[in-house]
Amino acid sequence: MSNARGGDASTAKLPRSRAATTAAYVLHRYDWSETSLILDLFTREQGRLTVVAKGAKRPYSQLRPVLLPFQGLLASVSRPSRDENAEVSTLRGAEWLGGAPMLSGAALFSGFYLNELLMKLLPRHDPHPLLFDAYAVTLPALAQPDEWVSAAALRAFELVLLRETGFLPQLDRLSTQGAVQAGKAYGLRPGLGLIPATPDDHPVPGETLLAIQAALTEGDLARVQYACAAQSTALKLSLRTVLHYHLGTPACVPAT
Repeated sequence: MSNARGGDASTAKLPRSRAATTAAYVLHRYDWSETSLILDLFTREQGRLTVVAKGAKRPYSQLRPVLLPFQGLLASVSRPSRDENAEVSTLRGAEWLGGAPMLSGAALFSGFYLNELLMKLLPRHDPHPLLFDAYAVTLPALAQPDEWVSAAALRAFELVLLRETGFLPQLDRLSTQGAVQAGKAYGLRPGLGLIPATPDDHPVPGETLLAIQAALTEGDLARVQYACAAQSTALKLSLRTVLHYHLGTPACVPAT
């Protein structure tokens, strides 16, 4: 197991009492200088954070092989006491948690799509533990050779993301507050909610919506994925319309 504990002398001088350890994933990385990186991290306890990883680009840095996308980390993050209002924190160290396969091909594209959604829809310092757990479960599902599994995992993640950010209406109620019924089909309209399906909609069966709502209420991601599997295409088209509406511009969407 690789790990890094303060791979730069300047990092070691920071006040240790201000460091916090959190589970994290790297969403995006930027060059900051010849030797350092700026990272966007998705953390379970603190939400999305921007941190500087000093010395991480140096050939001998222990951080260099650890700060990879889609790999679970245990990150130690601190903010210098001299700048209480700093938006950028300091990465004191990181340890690879192991166990996750490296994504490649279509799965890699889908992984970057998840990261883009999190970067654009989550404000900084707004924790969503349930969404973090959903992300951690979705990544290995994307690596599965069965396209139905990866597609259902993507739909489930999109649903949890929209629910956690307040953009998903109740899926057992119409916009008029009438009850969704099994055996009927419904359309999902951005900013409005569920309506009886029209020719302009991507109809989703009422029984699917009811099953998804029940699973979301219980926080059971496996059941959400199962409920999405049979109607993955209709859900993809409906959810992408909602996501594009709230993003303002289309995300770089995967094929599944």
